[in-house]
Parts: sequence; structure tokens; C-alpha cells
Amino acid sequence: MGSAAGPLMRAIRVSEFGAPSVLRLCSDVTVPQPGHRQVLIRVHACGVNPVETYIRAGTYARKPPLPYTPGTDVAGVVESVGEGVTAVKAGDRVFTTATESGGYAEYTVAADERVHKLPDALHFSQGAAIGIPYFTAYRALVHKAHAKAGETVLIHGASGGVGVAACQLSRALGLKVLGTAGTPEGMKMVLNNGAHLAFNHREEGYTDKIMEATEGRGIDVIVEMLSNVNLSKDLQMLAFGGRVTIIGCRGSIEINPRDTMAKESSIMGVALFFATPEENKECAALLYAGMEAGWLRPVVGSQYPLDKAAQAHHDIIECPGAAGKTVLTM
Repeated sequence: MGSAAGPLMRAIRVSEFGAPSVLRLCSDVTVPQPGHRQVLIRVHACGVNPVETYIRAGTYARKPPLPYTPGTDVAGVVESVGEGVTAVKAGDRVFTTATESGGYAEYTVAADERVHKLPDALHFSQGAAIGIPYFTAYRALVHKAHAKAGETVLIHGASGGVGVAACQLSRALGLKVLGTAGTPEGMKMVLNNGAHLAFNHREEGYTDKIMEATEGRGIDVIVEMLSNVNLSKDLQMLAFGGRVTIIGCRGSIEINPRDTMAKESSIMGVALFFATPEENKECAALLYAGMEAGWLRPVVGSQYPLDKAAQAHHDIIECPGAAGKTVLTM
């Protein structure tokens, strides 16, 4: 392409769907320029979300046109803004909930409505851990499950990015919060981030312990990260009128529909893609209040340099127990 096209940057490019090795670091990618109502951001950190591994593998419902750069959740500093942008200006610390050009890169362009100011109290790695995790947790708990203060929620897989977000948000909403993790470290993290009780989902009979904790009443809302393993158990743990919100799935599962009749329960899919601009605005307002109040504090786990993106994709799926949010740093 040559420098005639403008300044160059390093970015991950995916030219074919497949294993993590298709994530290629290129050092001659042209820095994108912001158009109308767009913001150019110098990326300091970018969150890695499991959904990005499904898209990369080509197994997800939506496939981006090739080649593409993954990544939606960046944190960094505004480099420049396109015409019509008023909410942020060059030099502002910001985070995004979506990008136009991809976040696994040194610079990214985002629509201005997807760019939010990052409070000074949060560092860039934390800023990169807000987007998908907190907006997904909010969509599941508030827009889908309509969780009410005083209800009991089970975060099934509570130590990863979305799990920690769901614990903090549930506690702030006045719910009784139960969380599961697969390691002692994960369980400690769950308790440190808003859960009243933590359970080890690798332990035989852990669902019985959860039911005991509700005194046999069951759970009102389950936020489910691995539905292909847990959904049948979830339906049996629900209270009358209970709801399961499906956040994560890596295969199929057999369930007995009679379990839903016994409790008049609901199974709801959650996909951030379908959130309306109004819903995103509402969520952003509540999360911003959480940052000001101090309960919204993302927990960063493993951090990888940009050239180790493939390793990050491998580890986020294969690791035995999540402990915080996976982040790429530039």
C-alpha cells in the first residue's frame, strides 16, 4: 500500500476463518480516518471477548467480510474527530462499545455514539473491560430478565469478564447474588465483586448446595455463560416464574420442556447486537453512575501484547477457570 496512503499502524488482520493462528499481525495497515460523526482513537488496550473467537472460527451467526480486524472494546485517547462530533474532543480518555475498523490495532475509528469518556479513576486496561461485559450483563438482567431488587440471581460462570460485571451490577441493583467459578481463585474473585455466596461448579453436587442456599425456593434469575453444559440443571434450579438468560453457548444440549411447565419459567437468549440506541443510552447512563459511585470496577485478568492475540484467543477458550477480563495492550 505504501505510505502514500497515509500513516501506517500495526493491526491484527484475519484473511480466512479458522484456528487462532489466522490472527496475523500486520505492520503496514493504513491508519483509518474519521468520517462524519466518527472518532479516531489511539488504542492503549482492547478487550478480548469469547464471541470474537466464535466469529474468527467462522462458527458464529454473523460473519464479517474478509479481511477484517477483530475487537469492539477499546480504551485509549481521542486522536481526532470527524465533523459533527461534539461529545468528545482530541486528548480525551475514552472507551468504546463498538468500533468501525476493529480494535485489535494501534488506532481505531468508532461511531461517536459508541464512544464514552473514561473516568480518571479507571486505567486503560479496565476501560477495555467495560464494553461487551457490562452492556451484556445489563441487557440480560434489566432488559431481558427484568430483575427486581430482592430477587435471587445465580451468575453461572461468574469469574470471567461478563460474570464479574454481572456480579457487580446485580449487587448494585439490590439482588441476592450467588456466583459460581471453577477454581478457588475464581471463587474468591466472585465474592470480592458483589456475590453474597460462591460455589465451585466443578464440585459434585454443587447445585444441591445452591438450592440449600435458597432454602429450597430456587433461583429467580440465572445468567448463564455455558448453556450447553448447564441449561438442564438451570431449569431445575429455578423458582416459580424464574428466567434463564443465555449469554454463552458452545454446543447443543438436551432439556426436558416439562421443567419449564413445572415452574412456568422462561429461557431467553441475549445478543447485544439487537440493543437499540435508546437501550444503549440507558445502559451507559447507569454504568456511568456505577463508575462515579465506585461499584463498577472492572477486574483485569491476563494481559497480552498485540502480537500475542492468537495466544489470547487460545487461552480464553481453553483455560480451566476464568479470572477476570482478558485484554490486549498496545
